[in-house]
Amino acid sequence: MSRNTAKRRARVGVARLRGLIAGLLTLLTVAAASACTTAAERPRVVVTTNILGDITREVVGAEADITVLMKPDADPHSFGLSAVQAAELERADLVVCNGLGLEENVLRHVDAARASGVATLTVGDAVDPLTFHASDDGGPADAAGQADPHFWTDPDRVRKATGLIADQVIEHVDGVDATAIRANADRYDAELADLTAWMEKSFDRIPEDDRALVTNHHVFGYLADRFGFRVIGAVVPSGTTLASPSSADLKSLTEAMEDAGVRTVFADSSQPTRLAEVLRTELDDRVRVVRLYSESLTAKGGGADTYLRMMRANTTAMTDGLTGA
Repeated sequence: MSRNTAKRRARVGVARLRGLIAGLLTLLTVAAASACTTAAERPRVVVTTNILGDITREVVGAEADITVLMKPDADPHSFGLSAVQAAELERADLVVCNGLGLEENVLRHVDAARASGVATLTVGDAVDPLTFHASDDGGPADAAGQADPHFWTDPDRVRKATGLIADQVIEHVDGVDATAIRANADRYDAELADLTAWMEKSFDRIPEDDRALVTNHHVFGYLADRFGFRVIGAVVPSGTTLASPSSADLKSLTEAMEDAGVRTVFADSSQPTRLAEVLRTELDDRVRVVRLYSESLTAKGGGADTYLRMMRANTTAMTDGLTGA
């Protein structure tokens, strides 16, 4: 073979190799673009609180991606968003929020997303919200007459929320299977009905005269209304954890507890129990402080990592705390 022939064959081989590499790169580019397009087209629901996040996941299932902004064990009144999280709201197909002033540092971002055209469901507005009672009825003086945002402590209102979330997902989130969404909602509704029946049976163990609640702050108004409890007062006399009690507030509360014969205080798990512990001194160490999971789910395995587990744990703690079990 001549030297020229060998060179020609070498050039042909190199050209063919370059063609194969170019073809492979083209295929990889097309595949990557296809994957990016598929990911971009995946329907997306953004939820502000982790309690609503769990409920929304039960309804949506695998039909859409769910992003929950509030981390486990956080305080909904004080958590904030990063720039990345704020951007998530404006890229969503649907935003689900609690509203009624609960997510105090987040709702302005929800409003901005709504103004930009993002479909938004404010669940609290749509589940027949209660208002805080006047202060002489044990309610928060700073919020008397305002809507109470803690509707999830009544599982019947969560049943209504479940149906509303299903409706809004089907209406606003393209590409979901409406039949699957309805089936998920119906299944979860049945589980919530079972929860309500179980809570009623558990609370039946508490004598009517002993169904009196003192909490870290005012969070159980809906539960009290649904299951026949009296709210004596709260260590933080407010509908938000961002307030602080005065010495006069504590004196008023201890007097109310003395009059009602109450010796148990239920403290929110997302807040320190320091304020509740103050009552031990005020009432000569005759107060029992019981922790509840009232405003946030825990991390997985933490005892209240789903709404259903949270409500069952709280019901057991409240029943045991008020019966001396």
